[in-house]
Amino acid sequence: MAPAPLFGTLVLLTEVSHMRLLTIQATFSCLTMIVPQYGPRLRTQLIPSFLHRIFRLARFCVQSAGILRGFDPSFSSGMIMAYSTDYGEGNGVFRFLRMDSDGNLRIYSTSKGSGNITPTWAAVTDQCQVFGYCGNMGICSYKDVNPICGCPSQNFELIDANDRRKGCKRKVEIEDCPGDITMLELGHAKFLTYPPEVSSQTFIVGIVACRMNCLGSDSCIASTLVADGSGSCYMKTPDFVSGYQNAILPSTSFVKVCGPAVPNASPYQDIAGNDNNSRSSVLIVAVVALAILLILVALLIGFWCCCYPSSPKFGHKSAQYVLVDYASGAPVKFSYKELQQYTKGFSERLGEGGFGAVYKGTLANRMVVAVKQLEGIEQGEKQFRMEVATISSTHHLNLVRLVGFCTDGRHRLLVYEFMKNGSLDNFLFMSKDKGKSLNWENRFNIALGTAKGITYLHEECRDCIIHCDIKPENILLDESYTAKVSDFGLAKLMNPKDNRYLSLASIRGTRGYLAPEWLANLPITSKCDVYSYGMVLLEIVSGTRNFEVSTETDGKRFSLWAYEEFEKGNIEGIVDKRLEEVDIEQVVRAIMVSFWCIQEQPSQRPMMGKVVQMLEGVIDIERPGAPKVVAEGATRGTGTTVNSNISAFSTYASSSSQSIGVLPFRSERDMGRESSSLLGLERSETDPHS
Repeated sequence: MAPAPLFGTLVLLTEVSHMRLLTIQATFSCLTMIVPQYGPRLRTQLIPSFLHRIFRLARFCVQSAGILRGFDPSFSSGMIMAYSTDYGEGNGVFRFLRMDSDGNLRIYSTSKGSGNITPTWAAVTDQCQVFGYCGNMGICSYKDVNPICGCPSQNFELIDANDRRKGCKRKVEIEDCPGDITMLELGHAKFLTYPPEVSSQTFIVGIVACRMNCLGSDSCIASTLVADGSGSCYMKTPDFVSGYQNAILPSTSFVKVCGPAVPNASPYQDIAGNDNNSRSSVLIVAVVALAILLILVALLIGFWCCCYPSSPKFGHKSAQYVLVDYASGAPVKFSYKELQQYTKGFSERLGEGGFGAVYKGTLANRMVVAVKQLEGIEQGEKQFRMEVATISSTHHLNLVRLVGFCTDGRHRLLVYEFMKNGSLDNFLFMSKDKGKSLNWENRFNIALGTAKGITYLHEECRDCIIHCDIKPENILLDESYTAKVSDFGLAKLMNPKDNRYLSLASIRGTRGYLAPEWLANLPITSKCDVYSYGMVLLEIVSGTRNFEVSTETDGKRFSLWAYEEFEKGNIEGIVDKRLEEVDIEQVVRAIMVSFWCIQEQPSQRPMMGKVVQMLEGVIDIERPGAPKVVAEGATRGTGTTVNSNISAFSTYASSSSQSIGVLPFRSERDMGRESSSLLGLERSETDPHS
């Protein structure tokens, strides 16, 4: 946003808390804080005034090693941390934090005598996500890798043609347009208000109601519907609205205009241009050049067709599916050459999944993605696009979002959003320190979020999508440790109205998570995913692989040993020793649900919707029967996967703040008494949850 007059008092505290006051009454474009390599830390504290009652008391601490700490009561952990890219390097490095004129907060580094200042961290990596970057009613988008500002449609004009960041204004204001107000629709766009979403009204409605509710409200000037499965419609009522448009955004926005909506010819159209004669000349030259180019291309194609007949290896591409009309929020089609460029020649390998290798990449808009290179996919382009369309139609908070795809020749690639914290197995099994950092509150939320994601696939999609490979490696974690189920939809779709079923030979699973009917080559239903989830849930509680055998488990498979300890009331023996505090009621509930999920008979296992209700405590849980151990031999389709996560390890170091509202471990006797009252006195012989 443009620099604004700043009035107030700057308070500086020395190491001995002596106060120094500076009265500010001037206009600034930035505020710079310089921190020497060896010196006191500089803290800033925001004191709310009567003009800004919505702000909470917040503190920021910039450490000399290049760490930015933020303290705010609104944060879930109370604190956030950010590291500069040169964190901890050099003794003669100076760093400072600066709010730049583009509205982004950055850390800069420089060495003594070098004279070079380098940005080493930015609060917002996607510049278009900075609120107000393009001014009021301005729309930020990307041309190549550079953010540019424009207007929503030709119903608007730039306020200043020489400075596009000053925003746009309506050619005819709403107040001067009685009875002729319409809603302009912008695909793949979202509007933010100031402060973001605080002044917005949120409703759970469909796309039509999201548009009509704003049109019928005098206070609403724009609305945004997010296509993430939540059905959230944000009504924008403040006078200042900032927009962002990008093909990867799963959202649709509407804005009020006077008269018929006149869309832009392109997102980069300059509305305020006045050099019409120059443009006409350029247009004529461009048309002539294009005509010549088309003639040359036609001659080249004719020569190619005559000299090189169609290759039977790839076959002809039917025109009926060369272009697919996707709905709003649909994935982007990338060329193989583009993905090679975005992944730097597929140089940074993240892991090996059940369907192929995964690589890290960065798109033109600086969005970090994970590119999965599918192997053994024999479908033609039409069938592959249909399956991609099915996957892309699934939008849920606990599912990894599909960003795009590639179908060049025999290349089949899927582009997913990048998960900063990697996969769940890295925290449960790979690292002692990481397992300790994943406290019980996070683990329970991961278990619940995973269950909700699978429930959506089984019960809320148009077609029942059976995952067929639920395991910790396919549960990814974003920066806030929200669970995201990955690799869904890559197995066959199951239509519950058909009598067909998936065969063992056609799908892939992982040792330790295969249901008994899978190994017996019986019909595979959604209950196979329930079984796999039960094993994962037990691993989340215990931090131990379900198929491990050790001296601690008396030479028995862990899942069987865990049930025996559960029967004895030894809950503490099952729980991961790295957990310092747990909610014992949630622990017992999770253990009971896991045992119900891994029952031998599919009819005894609950549906995933019931699993969510049991974990949330909505319905009572009866005492489960003993699960049976099924031997897993070398069966076709049960290959193990070492690492299928599509994320990289995070450089973000979470604070060791304790969970709120949890109980410390109690003695085994006390836990036994409490678990007995929670589990019930009698065991039911029938399962009411199926």
